[in-house]
Amino acid sequence: MITFESLEENLKFLVLEVENQVTLTFRLLNDADPDLLEKVSAKDDYVDNLKTIIENECFSRLHGAAGEGSDDIRTIRASHAIAVNLERIADYCVNIARQTEYLIDFNQLHQSNFQEMFTLIQSSIEQVLPALKKQNLPQALRICRSERQLDDLYKENFDWIMARLRTGHFVEDLITTLFIFRYLERIGDSLLNIGEALIFAATGERIKIEQFDALKEVLARPGLEETLTGAEFKSIWGSRSGCRIGRVDMAEGAPTSAQGLYKEGVRGKIRKEKENIELWEQIVPGLAPRILAYRENSDKATLLVEFFEGRTLDAIILGNDDGTLQAAMTALEKTLEEVWQRTRREQTTPTDYMGQLKARLDTVRRVHPGFMRSWKAIDQLEIRSSEDLIDRCAAIEQAHPAPFRIQIHGDFNANNVIFNPDSGRINYIDFHRSRPADYIQDVSVFLVSNFRMPIFDSYLRQRLNAVIRRFFAFSAGFARDHGDADFELRMALALARSFYTSTRFELNQDFAHDMFTRAHYLMEKVLEHSGAASAFRLEREVLYY
Repeated sequence: MITFESLEENLKFLVLEVENQVTLTFRLLNDADPDLLEKVSAKDDYVDNLKTIIENECFSRLHGAAGEGSDDIRTIRASHAIAVNLERIADYCVNIARQTEYLIDFNQLHQSNFQEMFTLIQSSIEQVLPALKKQNLPQALRICRSERQLDDLYKENFDWIMARLRTGHFVEDLITTLFIFRYLERIGDSLLNIGEALIFAATGERIKIEQFDALKEVLARPGLEETLTGAEFKSIWGSRSGCRIGRVDMAEGAPTSAQGLYKEGVRGKIRKEKENIELWEQIVPGLAPRILAYRENSDKATLLVEFFEGRTLDAIILGNDDGTLQAAMTALEKTLEEVWQRTRREQTTPTDYMGQLKARLDTVRRVHPGFMRSWKAIDQLEIRSSEDLIDRCAAIEQAHPAPFRIQIHGDFNANNVIFNPDSGRINYIDFHRSRPADYIQDVSVFLVSNFRMPIFDSYLRQRLNAVIRRFFAFSAGFARDHGDADFELRMALALARSFYTSTRFELNQDFAHDMFTRAHYLMEKVLEHSGAASAFRLEREVLYY
């Protein structure tokens, strides 16, 4: 039986060995002793073996994790990440040591400031075991931040070396020195990985130092006055757009609401979401979350907003509470009616469903390379290629713009709609794609977001189909009441876009191919229609699985 003590012991041995490798490498750079080079190189296999032993111990422990507490599992996972990166640091030491064989004159190296980098590296490694044992968050953060300090020192020495190179003297030694500093900088990357593993061990969350600092700064904003010592961060999900999303539980007695939703990502997307939330607050107060804090830094931005109580609509649909589902759908329809009425502008609005589809074709091809259909002829029957279908439908689409525009959500999936049974209110989240456009964009996305759930249980499928049927009827009623005669034609094109592009999120080949086939079927029906656009009828069965 593998004991936790043996894992700790081997990790301690590994830390000590890597500390020794760093010390020997530093001495080698100072003394140019060939024996030291041999010692550094000789220890490489031993370090590798220790890493492998720890790795095996971690995997063995996790294999029997049913009896382990969450704290122990976090420690085991962190230990594995630490071991991998310590071994990588030892490898960089070997690489540095071997570079000394190319130095003609050590004087050029000695004129640089490598000592400070080694001091920082040694200090960081010394903190690893205490930080892991005590789950010491400040120590973990110091290790993380050593990477930034090493980057600064690397840049300082890089600039010095480049200036010396321009003189044309000692070129070989200076280039070798540059390689040595590059390996020292790479050690910083490994220390960052170790520090973030220690943050995970202390908090239970995979949060990067940049995200941690961003969250800390956001919580310290005037009017919020919360700190990470008094708040708990919990990951919720990472969006497909690359944003990190989490929930912040404020300490009891905090001056803000008990919970906030934290979102961090590319500055342009987060800024757009902030602006759209502010706009939606003007349209329907309370529909969007309140902004608690906002921060921009370089190419990233951080947003902290109100966390809504309730359940996402997809979770309600997949539950077994018919009363809550019916109440949620009624509230959703009432909310949409209000939004569509308030934001409707009698302005002809071009649509671009086929353009959106074409923009995502490469991603579809990567996931399902066989889904692009080629041109074929069978006797007198011509089967159009996927590209030809899309291009022909694009031409039809241009001739049939939407008769008016509304402010759409832009990513109206069922999991971006929240219903609170206690208040009976609907709330929206995730607004970065919101804009004035054809309301059918939101309708089609909502319909297909329900269809594409990989749920094959008969009872749950009936519930999904019932929601799809009801929502389509509601939307068609709105179109009829507001003179949208081409509703079903544009809907067919929008659904084709949503079905087709949704295949890139589904690895079940049969299910994905079903959506792909439906997309082609809809486009072919649009092309076959020869009468007025208002006479086009969407076959409802295409909506149900």
